Amino acid sequence: MSAPALPRTRIKICGLTREADVDAAVEAGADAVGFVLYPKSPRAVTAQRAAELASRLPPFITPVLLFVDEDATKVIASLTQVKGSIAQFHGEETPQQCEEAAGGGRFRYMRAARIPLGDAGAGFDLVKYASDYSHAQAILLDAHVEGYGGGGKAFDWSLLPPAVDAHLVLSGGLTPANAGDGIRILRTRCKTLSVDVSSGVEIDGPGNKGLKDAGKIRQFVAAVRAADASFSS
Repeated sequence: MSAPALPRTRIKICGLTREADVDAAVEAGADAVGFVLYPKSPRAVTAQRAAELASRLPPFITPVLLFVDEDATKVIASLTQVKGSIAQFHGEETPQQCEEAAGGGRFRYMRAARIPLGDAGAGFDLVKYASDYSHAQAILLDAHVEGYGGGGKAFDWSLLPPAVDAHLVLSGGLTPANAGDGIRILRTRCKTLSVDVSSGVEIDGPGNKGLKDAGKIRQFVAAVRAADASFSS
């Protein structure tokens, strides 16, 4: 008897700031789009702007709002303003703070785990982290770099535990060229695997953070679909 087919890898395009980029993500087949509500980020947008951009989304594509150590009242207000959104906590939020900012179960959320670069990644206890944040819908894996997200750095995926009882979202330095490798390494190590890309699909050149390249978005989605197909072949 053949093994059951693995669920397809879901895709989030993060750090969107323009209508054209939201449309490109939708047309390429993304499952979610991300808006950064962290004022210090070069990709930052206001909750009002995120709501305007999210209003372009068709049904079944989820807007995700990224926060870094934000006041719970502001988080709840933003999630309320952007209909159908979920939170992504990317700072030093404790499990209790995540629950409070998510309205005590009113809203869903993901928790980012910042994995050290290089060999130090082996020392990160992802199993315990996932257990500590067991109320999170998923644990997002990002490289621990200066700032919070969007650094274009990839940690060593092979150093992660062989089995994690959680839905994982692979992020940090993903591009159309390496997304398939990340999926092949991690897909069988967790409940389900999703991928999250930001800098890897941006327009080349300085000053273009938050400006996406529609062609790179299409290439990224195609690479993810090709990796999924390799599991079923």
